[in-house]
Amino acid sequence: MPRPDVRLRLPRRRPLSPLVAIAARLGVALALVLAAWGMVLLESDGYTDNLDGSVSVTDALYYTTVTLSTTGYGDIVPSSDRARLVNALVVTPMRVLFVIVLVGTTIQALTERSRTEIRLARWRSRMRDHVIVLGYGTKGRNAVRALRLQGQPADRIVVVDRNPAMTADAAEDGYVCVTGDVTRSATFTAALVERAARVVVAVDRDDTSILATLALRRINPTITVVASAREAEHADLLRQSGASSVVVSSETTGRLLGLAAHSPAAVEVVEDLVSFGAGLDLADRPVTAQEVGRGAEDLDVPVLAVVREGRTLRYRDPELGVLRRGDRLLYVAAG
Repeated sequence: MPRPDVRLRLPRRRPLSPLVAIAARLGVALALVLAAWGMVLLESDGYTDNLDGSVSVTDALYYTTVTLSTTGYGDIVPSSDRARLVNALVVTPMRVLFVIVLVGTTIQALTERSRTEIRLARWRSRMRDHVIVLGYGTKGRNAVRALRLQGQPADRIVVVDRNPAMTADAAEDGYVCVTGDVTRSATFTAALVERAARVVVAVDRDDTSILATLALRRINPTITVVASAREAEHADLLRQSGASSVVVSSETTGRLLGLAAHSPAAVEVVEDLVSFGAGLDLADRPVTAQEVGRGAEDLDVPVLAVVREGRTLRYRDPELGVLRRGDRLLYVAAG
């Protein structure tokens, strides 16, 4: 079970505003009173007032309010069979509903808590092959946005952050989130990391990224971990910790700045490639049976590299040769 300081949170459903909720309950209560009042007026001859024998409009309203509130002083009573039948079959259910409306806040709180527990249990039983994103800052949000553009369902993304404000934002955006320390096993247990397919480490500190990667590998040795690093010297430590791929933000930014100084158009193309869904996209797919035995340059798509047995062979690499069964193509596709 997750530790008390680790909190799992499902995406929030937009609730009614307090004023709207109160107005709706008052409207239901008023409708019940008016309906019961009208029925008593229609059957006023079937009621007896112990004070003067007859039931006026005011008497009918008085009887309705004390009956629906279950007070029932007994000074006005149904005396005919028809009036008693209406009270038994119609007014009594209305009385129960009126009480439910009056104590609706408590009932709603209990119901909401039970519903949340049911949703959590259902989520835990169904979640498989999801993507966990550690950190919901600028990097994490953009990573989630890229995942969504590539077709990753929102209900298969779990955001983990130690900052409750960040996880609250993630819940508002429609993602399951876990509030907890990203270097602790209890946090990953709550995020069901043992069933996850991939983890994106997008935290702000390199030492935290390294510790998080080590903790991830200890729980799930086969999971794919993609991590970011601010400094190039920490990239090797992340790989040694178990990261499958490392993106060095400072070096990447510096290279793009140098490229922009020489060729601004080239930077636009690079940004286009990494911005999924428009213009040019960097795509990945397995080699088809018809492509086996052919050269990468012979295909009808611009191939940049081939992934073979875990190695990435660049275009024109002498070891590439012809395509083999099991290869994956990294190519440029139209967005």
